[in-house]
Amino acid sequence: MVDPLRARAAAERGLARVTGEALGPYQSAVVRIGFAGTWLFFLLREFPNRHELYGPDGPWSWALAKRLIATNHAFTVLMWSDATWWFEAVYVVSVLASALLVLGWRTRATSVVFMVGVLSLQNRSVFMGDGGDNVIHLMAVYLVLTRCAQVWSLDARRTERGGAGPAGPVLWGVLGAVFGYGALAGRFDALWAAAFGALWVGAGVWWLAGRYAPEGEGRALLDVLANLLHNAGMLVIMAEVCLIYATAGWYKIQGSRWQDGTALYYPLGLDYFTPWPGLSALLAGSGTVVMLLTYGTVAVQVAFPFTLFNRRIKNALLAVMMLEHLGIAVVLGLPFFSMAMIAADAVFLPTGFLVWLGARVALVRVRRGRTGPVAVAGAGAVGR
Repeated sequence: MVDPLRARAAAERGLARVTGEALGPYQSAVVRIGFAGTWLFFLLREFPNRHELYGPDGPWSWALAKRLIATNHAFTVLMWSDATWWFEAVYVVSVLASALLVLGWRTRATSVVFMVGVLSLQNRSVFMGDGGDNVIHLMAVYLVLTRCAQVWSLDARRTERGGAGPAGPVLWGVLGAVFGYGALAGRFDALWAAAFGALWVGAGVWWLAGRYAPEGEGRALLDVLANLLHNAGMLVIMAEVCLIYATAGWYKIQGSRWQDGTALYYPLGLDYFTPWPGLSALLAGSGTVVMLLTYGTVAVQVAFPFTLFNRRIKNALLAVMMLEHLGIAVVLGLPFFSMAMIAADAVFLPTGFLVWLGARVALVRVRRGRTGPVAVAGAGAVGR
């Protein structure tokens, strides 16, 4: 029989922890770096092809995109103008926002710009994406809710040194002007206008409280709300990853192509998915290997959500899934899909491993005589 007093005490401790701190600081930092880095590398690799993918030379014209967006109400600032200079500006800003988010510079603002860049480009040409792009699309929205710069960021280092600077208010002022114009000109729906307005007002209230009442009750309340949003965002990210694997695994079970192994065998013979023809032929030539990879993939994906309550089994399956995605990147030539999925998997990495990894990276940097945006484990919450 459960002791009601102990149960109540446990519930109170859990509530105090959820409201009193932003949980998973290392996991949120890895997710931030992983998704921002993946999108950054993709934009840089496709820079010579940007006009064909998302710009004026693409098969999905600006007029077609405008007709589609009028029906599905997707958000993209690329519909504000069909001028080439506007597309170039959005693309370059997306690259800069991705790089700054990797570094963790003014993360509260750059995460919003990163989300705008991802949504704008992907919703401009809806037929250019794959599964990895869909994951980045979702995670870009969730990251805005998190305080993902508590560690391993320039924000954390600036907080340790007690600095502030005018860059934050200036950046939010520019963002307010841009999205204020978009709202007044009717460039996007009322829902998006309300969302961006709430983000802008929230950032302003946070800055005012931090500047004029850093020790007051108002700032304490804002900290509680920020922690709740962060923890809710991390919970949604974890649930999203579990949903991705669960649905993928159960759909594979129902498909005859995964039951007989052809879902893996056929791609190994396609030129588009064979960057290493010799390796692909070697794998496809062994029925045993194809069977093991096929059934192993399905088993791991179906089982993973059920292993979250057993730390050792979860960590073992997590390592297997990450190795699987590395194999997909090498064998099938899908590096960005694999990077996105590994970044999503990283939300379940154990804190001890991440702390050890951060310490090793910091040690390497010290040995090379350099310093960087690597925050120590005790870094407090910063402006996220």
